[in-house]
Amino acid sequence: MGSIINYIKESFSELRDHVTWTPLVELQSKTLVVLVFSVIFALIIWLADTVLGEIFEIYFQFV
Repeated sequence: MGSIINYIKESFSELRDHVTWTPLVELQSKTLVVLVFSVIFALIIWLADTVLGEIFEIYFQFV
């Protein structure tokens, strides 16, 4: 049990003293970039799905 507590203490110490955290402003801007590209990618996938759905619908009407 003591080794688990020691592990947790060392983990918190590592996070507090040795990890370099991204500044909040940079983190917010990068999060915004990811959000924008995610929305754009979702719209592209939706558009491709809609167009291909229409193409297949027209194709199967002829077959």
